[in-house]
Amino acid sequence: MSSPSAKYRPDVDGLRAIAVMLVLNFHAFPDVMPGGFIGVDVFFVISGFLITGIIARELELGRFSLIEFYNRRIRRIFPALIVVLSATSILGWFWMLPKSLAQLGSDTFASAAFLANIALLLQSGYFDVESAKKPLLHLWSLGIEEQFYLFWPLLLMLAARLRMSIMAVAAVLGVGSLLLNLALIGSDPVATFYLPFTRAFELLTGAALACGWNKVGHRVKASEWRAWIGVALIAVAAVILDSHRAFPGWWAVLPVAGTALLLSSPAAWVNRVVLASPPLAWIGLISYPLYLWHWPLLVFGGIIKFGPLTLPERELILLASVLLAWATYRFVEMPIRFGVPSRRKMFGLGTSMAMIAVAGIAAIWGGGFDFRLPPEIRAMANVTTESFKWRFHECLLDLSREMTFADTCIERDRRPLVVIWGDSTAGALLPGLRKAQEERGFAIAQLTSSSCIPALNADIVGTPNCRAMNDKVFSLIRQIRPDIVLLHGTWEKHLDNVAETVTALKKETNARVVVLGGVPWWRRGLPSEVLRYFMLHRTLIPQRSPDAAPPTAYDAIMRARLEPLGAEFISAAHALCNVQGCLTRIGDAAGDLTTSDQVHLTEKGSVFLAASIIDRLLGSEASEGKRR
Repeated sequence: MSSPSAKYRPDVDGLRAIAVMLVLNFHAFPDVMPGGFIGVDVFFVISGFLITGIIARELELGRFSLIEFYNRRIRRIFPALIVVLSATSILGWFWMLPKSLAQLGSDTFASAAFLANIALLLQSGYFDVESAKKPLLHLWSLGIEEQFYLFWPLLLMLAARLRMSIMAVAAVLGVGSLLLNLALIGSDPVATFYLPFTRAFELLTGAALACGWNKVGHRVKASEWRAWIGVALIAVAAVILDSHRAFPGWWAVLPVAGTALLLSSPAAWVNRVVLASPPLAWIGLISYPLYLWHWPLLVFGGIIKFGPLTLPERELILLASVLLAWATYRFVEMPIRFGVPSRRKMFGLGTSMAMIAVAGIAAIWGGGFDFRLPPEIRAMANVTTESFKWRFHECLLDLSREMTFADTCIERDRRPLVVIWGDSTAGALLPGLRKAQEERGFAIAQLTSSSCIPALNADIVGTPNCRAMNDKVFSLIRQIRPDIVLLHGTWEKHLDNVAETVTALKKETNARVVVLGGVPWWRRGLPSEVLRYFMLHRTLIPQRSPDAAPPTAYDAIMRARLEPLGAEFISAAHALCNVQGCLTRIGDAAGDLTTSDQVHLTEKGSVFLAASIIDRLLGSEASEGKRR
């Protein structure tokens, strides 16, 4: 058994810097660095290499103490983690809705207990949309690492007592972990991502290298080759991998092997000049608190802004992460980690972590402490999109599941007959048109499909069946011969296809073609705007707000393009917005909000809009009641 020298290697800190920068860039600029998540795999190999090397040296000298090992781990891990978990809980108190704060409490408890990977496994995958809203998502890796070190020292002690080769033990267990990873990645990729058994081979690769150090050739030329191949493997993984790949799987071999090759090449130019350079070594020293800080700041930046962060905002958050990481390293980590060990320090760290875990449990039991918000704010901020009122899966189809409208979608016993053709925003018009129908006596044919705008021959990204459905709807319209066809959707990128649709309708039917312009777009979602306004002003959002984006400029473009083709254009924005802003609510109750998310009208919003446009929509058709 032989281990690497205990002498400090700045190139290892430089490699840590590369790892943390890969992760930071992946989280802040995912389109630029889609494979940056492999930085965690680099960390795993480094950790296995360094910590196993320390244990192996102490076992050789006969002075390894399990208690002292865990003492060092606590002083290394707890200080910065306690600070970040505390800051995250405080931010959650001020900026999260009760349900979200309760979830944060659950994640805080799991993180304090080093079970974050298990908790996230039971919730969702790392790359899921909802995961992007979890401030403690990134602590899954810390859970895996600490679970590994709960058992690995015990196995090393047993191997030493039985005079077994630690390198052989690491190699056998590592191969077994890799095989388990490959066996499960196809059937259960989320479990394979989060379970310590399927990720252990990464730490064990570093462990095997640490124990087989004397078998690695240290000639400069061989080191140069290994180092450059290692750089190439990590670079290739960072460039070609993305969230759609089955990871870890075979793909994890790229960053793991690349990291091992770099660790085995301290004499190479890349290690001596690049990785060991003072800037990279400094980033490596603060890499742990930097990793802890960056993701909660990015998540809360989006929460506080209530919307996607701009490029400059993300850059500023990363800069703030570096400053906080340095301050945490200098004023928290160094005094505790490198100071004289004492029982008082250990008791303080353990008590602090236990208190954080208790606070997390309290947030769960307290339902996210909903008393923080007035009842009307809670109700408005929790308004949901009631798609069942739009006859979802009947007359508003999910084209990934169904392609046939229910018989009830077309009312054939009255005239005039109004066809609603469009996407889910058109489906959201149904409650308002139903209310208007009570007094005006017209019939409705609802032919709507989620994420499928009413535009013939348009290929809609993410909705491959849309083109076929639009052909089907057009054929139905020719069969039922309606009096009015109402087109509505989010169609800014397909104006030519909308124009083609208007032309075809005017040619193939005798119906009036009415195009309803887009409704205001609430970038953060109107319920979130309610919460944001309350957080900033401690009062209810005004009835009109300038924070929506009324599509009035595009309305003018559509009107100019479509009216010469025979369409009649009605602006929804003119009905819902004025110089003071766009309508947020009809009254003071939760159900009075006009929009349930970014763009879908609530029932009250739908009724208001329908009442505003019904005369123009029906024109003379309702009074004449003629059949075409």
